[in-house]
Amino acid sequence: MLFNRDRATAMMAQCDVDVLIATSPVNVTYFSDYSCWIDPLFKDYMMSPGASSRRAPMYAASDCSGGSCLVVNPIMAANGVETWVDDLVAYGASSWDLTDLPGELAPPDRRLLESLERYGGAESGTEGLLQWLRQCGLEAASIGIEMEGLRPDSEAEIRGALSKARIRDASDLIRMIRMVKTGEEIAHLRSAARISEAAGMATLERVRPGVRVLELVACYREQIACRGADFDHYAYGVRGTGLVTRVDMTLNAGDHMYIDYGCIYEGYFSDTGFTLAVQEAGAAVCEQYQLLREAHAAGVEQIRPGAASSGPAVAMQEVLAAGGFPDTFPHGHGLGLEVRDYPIIVPRNGLRIADECIDLPSDLPFEENMVVNLEAGTFLFGRGSTQYEQSVLVTGNGCEPLVPHDRSQVFVGS
Repeated sequence: MLFNRDRATAMMAQCDVDVLIATSPVNVTYFSDYSCWIDPLFKDYMMSPGASSRRAPMYAASDCSGGSCLVVNPIMAANGVETWVDDLVAYGASSWDLTDLPGELAPPDRRLLESLERYGGAESGTEGLLQWLRQCGLEAASIGIEMEGLRPDSEAEIRGALSKARIRDASDLIRMIRMVKTGEEIAHLRSAARISEAAGMATLERVRPGVRVLELVACYREQIACRGADFDHYAYGVRGTGLVTRVDMTLNAGDHMYIDYGCIYEGYFSDTGFTLAVQEAGAAVCEQYQLLREAHAAGVEQIRPGAASSGPAVAMQEVLAAGGFPDTFPHGHGLGLEVRDYPIIVPRNGLRIADECIDLPSDLPFEENMVVNLEAGTFLFGRGSTQYEQSVLVTGNGCEPLVPHDRSQVFVGS
């Protein structure tokens, strides 16, 4: 189970929320383990030309008593029949031919058919959700909804049908729940990081003068694919002018550059980076890199439960400024079903994380079982760039590397 149910139940109680409803593809996955490649992509006009560019409604919900549901289009519901949720809501008409059913159905097929028989009268996902809420006695409940992923017409329909309910935006509440990972999530994040590291190291074998950088990108893609992961990014610096992902260049002896790469495994992101030099790393590059190592180490020292998430960014910046690089931006972020989860590790900005359920300072404290990434780099315009980046798991009294990484030296390709 991806969903941190214990944390969700506790935070719902604190916020006086009886049922929490996810509406975006990423959070529907989090709430239910359901995933389908097309959900984030498919828009109304793709089936009905001239219609809106909004995504079709989909929902996953969890109530304070532990009940749960997944509401999806019936033709996609086969992706969710083996999930742990209590109620699968496959609404509306489908393209199935039900005239000659076999005498016995496989359990997942039986569940799908039973869902259609129970909720098939609902003409839309929103109506299916409303049916489930009524069946659970939640039509007058305190309802937290991820408003950021909710269509305006769906919101109006829900508010109109549930006039006795207290309906509030819970978009940030869901982010706060997702910050702390379950054991299954940590296992996925470790797998993603291991795959990415192995692929990144294999890619280094291609480095030599005359090789095009896009060949390295293609190699990384191949390496993660054969290990069962999907591509997220392989970014690199071009002569210290910034980060790129599609600009081609030919490696020359003496080049040094920022490399930042990551993959996706079972929906979970990895993120890491290092400094690459071609054939040789000059003394100045090595000195910059060692400064980054010191900065990163100073940041890691600040990561422990209860400590402010701004601490690592401030510590890294102090080290870099003292070493002659006052204008860099060392920072960090959580990792999960998105490449940047909370907490976002930057100097205190005075903002608040607030919806209609929570209101918290943006300088969030670290908690055990967060997975966060710290990165620091330098860009010398027209010359080259450096990077040091590693992900860590917050433990009961500090943190530890998510997976083993050797970042002791600049990587020098032959």
